This record gives sequence, C-alpha cells and structure tokens, in this order.
Amino acid sequence: MKDYPIVLSIAGSDPSGGAGIQADIKAISACGGYAAAAVTALTVQNTVGVSKVEYMNPDLVAAQIDAVMSDLAVDAVKIGMTGTVPIVEAIASQLAVHPVLNVVTDPVMVSTSKDALALPEAVDALCAKIFPCSHLVTPNIDEASRLAGFRIQSVEDMDRAAMQLRDRYGCAFLVKGGDLPAASGQSAPEIVSESVDVLCDLDGLVHLTSERVLTNNLHGTGCTLSSSIAAFLGAGHPLREAVQTAVAYVHNAIMAAATLRIGHGHGPLRHFYR
Repeated sequence: MKDYPIVLSIAGSDPSGGAGIQADIKAISACGGYAAAAVTALTVQNTVGVSKVEYMNPDLVAAQIDAVMSDLAVDAVKIGMTGTVPIVEAIASQLAVHPVLNVVTDPVMVSTSKDALALPEAVDALCAKIFPCSHLVTPNIDEASRLAGFRIQSVEDMDRAAMQLRDRYGCAFLVKGGDLPAASGQSAPEIVSESVDVLCDLDGLVHLTSERVLTNNLHGTGCTLSSSIAAFLGAGHPLREAVQTAVAYVHNAIMAAATLRIGHGHGPLRHFYR
C-alpha cells in the first residue's frame, strides 16, 4: 500500500467550497492522499444553486493536466465536471499521453440543486472518449438513467443499468442509489430508509447498503465519493475494497454534517469529521 497517494482532480470550481475541486481536495486529503487539481470550469454557485458557468479554454485545461502529470507521479485521477466537447477531448488527449491505471469518472450532468452543468453533446463525448479509459464510472440515478436509456425506479433497475453500462463501455460502474424514493416504516427519526449503491465490475454485482440520513446537507456528495474512491485506489486498495471504504467514509461525513447550518440551501458534508 502507498501511504500518501497523489490524486489529480479534473473538475469545476465551486466558490462555496462544498462541491467540485474544493470538495475533491478535502476528500482526498481526509482519505490520506495528496490532492492536485486541474480546473475545467468556474462556476458561480452556493448552497442554493448555480447562477453562471464559465468553461475554461480547453488548451488551458490540457496544459494544467500536462503540468501536473509531467512532474508528479500521479497514482489516480478523478474526472468530474467536463461541460463541453473540446474539454472532454483535451482530457482524453492528456490521458493518452500520460496513462494512469486508476481513473474514476463522475459523469456530472446537473448540480445538487438540479442546475445543468454539462451540454448534451459533452455527455456523448464523455461516453465515447473518457469511459473507455476509466477504471470506474460513478453515475447517480438520473445520470445512469440517461446513460442506460431507461428510467431507473428500483434496485433491480439499477442492477440492469449497471450491467448494461459495464458491458457497453468495458469498465466498472457504481450506480448511486441515494436519489431513489425513500422507503417508509423506519423507527429512528433521522433515518428514513436504506440507501443502496450498486457496483458492477468484471466479477459481477455488489450491493452496498447504508442508512439514509434525513438532511439537506448533501452538496458535493458525488464529488466526495468519486474522489475518495480515487484516493483509496491510488493507495493500492482493490476496487471493491476502495468503493466500500469510500461509501462508508461519505456516509459518516454526511452523518457528521446532518445538523450543520452552512448556507441557506443544500449544505456541504463534513469532510474532516475524524
């Protein structure tokens, strides 16, 4: 195992600090890694929503990645918000020049507040150029539905989507179930149901179950999960172990942030809870 893995986050910037590269840097650091970052977009957002997005020049995105990867011995890469086709192509070209074994892609399409963060054609480019060189892709329910071509409404649907996407793109998929409707009948007031994430790798399906926490403080959850997985992969953990450890870390970070009052909307996780 490597005790201080170097992880490069390629993602957008969130000035409120809850998502994007800011969340990635916190999560990677909290999980024992050294975080580097290449910015793909500057967003104007806070816990309430996104009001403006300025995408970076793709040449500048490529130059940032090259500067990091030509100098640092990067153990893992996390790819988040890409936004445009030229940026996707810039990232893909750099991954071809600087191949990395552990690439985790979070196919960001909308923010926690449901604001669009990627053009439709950029999603298609991501599928064609980034997924094939990824070790793991981590869509949420809406993103997995878009990618699979059918509406996911159950864990069984998640299983089917994960298997179809794995077979189509040749990499593992983690379909995150946090957005499935909460079940009723739980006795503890802060827990309304269980949340199930579905991992599909070359060995088959794994269900990862966590207690669902009733809180609005979920800003940057997907960013945090994908970057923490990248940190654990970079340290040398096998895929399933890295995913399981990261899911537990994110759950604890949500629990620790459940009663925080940071902002007027969807607050952030507590990345350094331990």
